[in-house]
Amino acid sequence: MNDRVFIAALRLLPKNTLSRLVGAATRVRAPRPVREAAMRAFAARYGLDLTECDGVERYQTFGDFFARPLKPGLRPIAAGETTLVSPVDGTVSESGLAEGGRLIQAKGIDYRLGDLLGDPALAARFQGGAYVTLYLAPRDYHRIHFPLGGTVTGYRYLPGRLWPVNPASVRTVPGLFTVNERLVTLLETPLGGCAVVAVGATVVGRVRAFYDPEIPVSNLRGARRLARDYERPLPVSKGGELGAFEMGSTVILVLERGRGALSHRLVPGVKVRVGEPIGGPPAP
Repeated sequence: MNDRVFIAALRLLPKNTLSRLVGAATRVRAPRPVREAAMRAFAARYGLDLTECDGVERYQTFGDFFARPLKPGLRPIAAGETTLVSPVDGTVSESGLAEGGRLIQAKGIDYRLGDLLGDPALAARFQGGAYVTLYLAPRDYHRIHFPLGGTVTGYRYLPGRLWPVNPASVRTVPGLFTVNERLVTLLETPLGGCAVVAVGATVVGRVRAFYDPEIPVSNLRGARRLARDYERPLPVSKGGELGAFEMGSTVILVLERGRGALSHRLVPGVKVRVGEPIGGPPAP
C-alpha cells in the first residue's frame, strides 16, 4: 500500500483507544491452550527464536510473552566503563549529530530535540550531541537496557498519540517521535549526560520503567505530563534492565555534545543487539 494512503487510513482510527483495548486483551489470562496457540502463531509469523526464552509455557498472558526476558548470558555486555552499548535489539533508522538542536527522522523530515525531550532547557545540554534511532520490529526482544553505568537523574513522561513507528510512518508523519507518547530517562554517565527515549506505538503502546515503580505505564486515559529530577540519583549498572515495551516501538539514544561519539557502522539498516559496543569517547 502507498505510504500516504496507509497513513490517511490510520488518521481515521482512534489509535489510542484501540491500543488500550488491544492492550487489555493481551493482559487477559486466556485458557492455556488458547494463549499458547496465540504465542506460537505470533512466533511463527514473525520468526521469533523461542529457544532464547525457554518456549511459551511459562507465560500467563500474551503481554508477558511479548515483554519476555531472555535466558541469562545470551546478550553479553561489552566491557569498559566508557564503552557505549546498544540498549535494545533493533535496527538503525538514523544516526548523526543533533546540529542546531534538530534530528533527522527520515529523508526530508527532521524534528526538534526540545520537542522530543519535552524540555527546551534540557535539550540545550544535548544540542549538537550524537544520536541514534533504533527501531524494534515485532520479532525483536522488547526489553530496554542501560547503555552505560552511572545514575538515573530523572525522567520526563510525555503523553501523546500512538502512531505506528514502522518505516512507512517514519517516512510520512512529520515529527512522529515528538507527537507519540514517550518516556525520557535521563542518565549521568562516564560519557556525561545521556537520554534514553522510549517511544510508544500503535496497538498496545505501553512502556514500563523498572528503575522507579512510581512511573506510570504509558497510554493511560487522562494521562498528564510528568517531570522529575531525583534529589538522590538512582545508581544503575551498564546492561541492567531499564524497562520494557509491550509491543514494538523505537528507542532514541542522545548523548551530551562533545562527550560521546557513535560508531561509524551505525548506518540505516544495520542491526544491533543489546550489549554490543556502539560508541565511546570522541576521538582525540
